[in-house]
Amino acid sequence: MRRESRAAAILERIRDIPPGHVQAYSDIDAQAPRLVGRVLATTHEGVPWHRVVRADGTIPKGRRQRELLLSEGVPMRGDRVDIARARA
Repeated sequence: MRRESRAAAILERIRDIPPGHVQAYSDIDAQAPRLVGRVLATTHEGVPWHRVVRADGTIPKGRRQRELLLSEGVPMRGDRVDIARARA
């Protein structure tokens, strides 16, 4: 798969995450979860980046991401997303 088409597929999967839910980087691309982070870091497209978290539910982008997730009603367990309940 060409890099551009893979990046487009990653962005489409992120757009498909409904409000109030999350996916882990590895849910979006099991073969290359780090590529998901790179695509998010370099895209200029408006995507719901805040709905992408680590597989253990930790929030990689800190307070702003946590606030956005809470505003959508994403379930938490302490400082982490309750990934079992929030996974789309």
